[in-house]
Amino acid sequence: MYELAQVNIARLKAPLDSPRLKDFVDALDPVNASADAADGFVWRLQSEGGDATDIPVFGDSWLIVNLTVWRDANALTAFMYQGQHREMLARRREWFERLAEAVTTLWWVPAGHRPTVAEAESRLLHLRTHGPTPYAFTLRTSYPAGASEPVPGEVPEGLGCSL
Repeated sequence: MYELAQVNIARLKAPLDSPRLKDFVDALDPVNASADAADGFVWRLQSEGGDATDIPVFGDSWLIVNLTVWRDANALTAFMYQGQHREMLARRREWFERLAEAVTTLWWVPAGHRPTVAEAESRLLHLRTHGPTPYAFTLRTSYPAGASEPVPGEVPEGLGCSL
């Protein structure tokens, strides 16, 4: 049995404690609570503060990470495009830089597995290098649940930091 892991990263336009990001920060707890209660939600990465905004990703203090596990793509999609999360998606350009490279990827994990940030970084780099594969894919180009191996080949140096 498998569950769907997803990671997305975002580059902040301002510090989290700035007036520019106040609406985003104020919405974190309610949106996380609605995710926790959503049908098909399994798990989310969080620090002792209750969110993941202080967990480093790609060694860049301006990047924030969202790492979750869901029952399947339908559950994830249903949550993403409704309620307060949908409102936040509509306003993301106010708070985050537009990045040229992929910032979101999905992959199947064995039920009960909780992915690490390092695992998420690896999957995202794999997607950037090879495009969608069963190892790392997108909602538009998805693959059925099951074990997968990375596509052989090296990830170009610096790909994780060229945002």
